[in-house]
Amino acid sequence: MDGIRHSKLRLNGINVHVAESGPTEGAVILFLHGFPELWYSWRHQMAAVASLGYRAVAPDLRGYGDTDAPEDPGSYTVLHVVGDLVALIEAVAPSQGTVFVVGHGWGAAMAWHLCLMRPDKVKAAVNLSVPFGHRSANRRPMPSLKAYYGEDYYSCRFQEPGVMEAEFAEHGTERVLKEFFTLHTPDPLFLPKGRLFGHSLGAPIPLPPWLSEADLKYFTYKYEKTSFTGGLNYFRNVDRNWELTAPWQGDQVKVPVKFVAGDQDMAYNNARGYIHKGGFKRDVPFLQEVVVMEGVGHFLQEEKADEISGHIIDFIRKFG
Repeated sequence: MDGIRHSKLRLNGINVHVAESGPTEGAVILFLHGFPELWYSWRHQMAAVASLGYRAVAPDLRGYGDTDAPEDPGSYTVLHVVGDLVALIEAVAPSQGTVFVVGHGWGAAMAWHLCLMRPDKVKAAVNLSVPFGHRSANRRPMPSLKAYYGEDYYSCRFQEPGVMEAEFAEHGTERVLKEFFTLHTPDPLFLPKGRLFGHSLGAPIPLPPWLSEADLKYFTYKYEKTSFTGGLNYFRNVDRNWELTAPWQGDQVKVPVKFVAGDQDMAYNNARGYIHKGGFKRDVPFLQEVVVMEGVGHFLQEEKADEISGHIIDFIRKFG
């Protein structure tokens, strides 16, 4: 892509691929992707903020794309990833001290924990789709999800190493990506064995208008090189993250934040009560805006690229 600079940085013991645009002296905006995404998922927002003089920095998170993917599933905890992000901030913004952070999906989850654990590194944040994950003091997340939704719930199905990788391989990388990118429903996602996504293997899957064949080919090429294992390992550490974050039990995110979600996104609908009935504001006291976009699904930074760029720019401009 025009205007994108690529580099590899040695950070926190791994090699991290970083895509950048905009002037190197500009205020840094750190973009963190989700699953199954890559730095490329932020291409529209990177161009928008770079045109205004900001420095857009978008890594492939550990396990994704051209960043190293440690073999041990235990190397994908929130502490590992936040460690990567702190090292990245210190590498790209040593004189600025703080950066703006924008996260989506798992990238939003990591952004929330970066704000919680190292608020000294974050000037302000815009998080998409996934709100702050309030930690229950006594309930492990995965047993609770399994009890509520059953074993076919997608997060539950992702737990056993190798199982979903094998099933995804039967469908093919491109088809799996199409299935995820075309999800546009507030309903929970179930992936029963032998009936993933509810479609026969021969059924056509038209691309949404916001995703071109060239875009799909880029994602497919990268995931065929790496497989989905790195991204799935984030799900496999949900209970481990619950254990590791016990020292922050009851702590608040004290960074200015804007939250944006689509009303056709499962992640938003799973947390509607928490978002709108006081829990979110209790845990994130400097939450300044909550925006719910009508008719918009999970991959909102691509589905509504210009609008999301506008939300990001309008918010960060408040902080210089």
